[in-house]
Amino acid sequence: MKTILIVDDKLSLVRLLQDYLGGEGYRTVAADNGRTALYTARHVRPDLIVLDLMMPDLDGFGFLERYRQEADTPVVVITARDERALAVRALELGADDHVVKPFDLPELSARIRAVLRRARPTVTPDETLRVGDVTLDERRRLVTRGAQTVTLAPAEFAVLRHLMRDPGRVASRAELLACFCEDADSTERTVDVHVRRLRLKLEHDPADPRLVLTVFGVGYRVNPELTVWPRPS
Repeated sequence: MKTILIVDDKLSLVRLLQDYLGGEGYRTVAADNGRTALYTARHVRPDLIVLDLMMPDLDGFGFLERYRQEADTPVVVITARDERALAVRALELGADDHVVKPFDLPELSARIRAVLRRARPTVTPDETLRVGDVTLDERRRLVTRGAQTVTLAPAEFAVLRHLMRDPGRVASRAELLACFCEDADSTERTVDVHVRRLRLKLEHDPADPRLVLTVFGVGYRVNPELTVWPRPS
């Protein structure tokens, strides 16, 4: 049984989500602010987190900043209709998807299933991809840069895996969006957010990327000639 952590300071919404998701076969736990959510997530180790952004004490952004340093658990954030900019910021901090209030419960459930499906390994158990000093182990969902393990959110992992499977080939933003997102309302801007986060985690100089290259007007590709990782001077 999958465990979902619901983080929201509105008790009525938490109870509604717990009743509905419980009926869908999930175990649920709850926290009413980001600080409590950090403690709960560390001890419960949920399979997915549903996170409201605007909360007292420690808001959703503060939670994401801290928790993404510890775990890559999938996160679906909840935003109001006029908070699109906040949703983009949450994606930049490592969220995997978002829903806009007011939302239908079946829609939220469908998004949860999609995010969990994307986070589940679906490849042969011995497939390892390497470009330069970056290694992606698909079976263990592990990414390393040299000897350092790099924690990626599920969407970031999906983008990197897609690009590393065929180094040199240009993947359009629409193609990359489809490999991690099943939301018809999502835009290709989401891909740029995840690529920016990949560069921050994997490039020695994110302002001068050598691994994930931009093909202007088209999309992105992994540099197949990066056989020896450039060391910082």
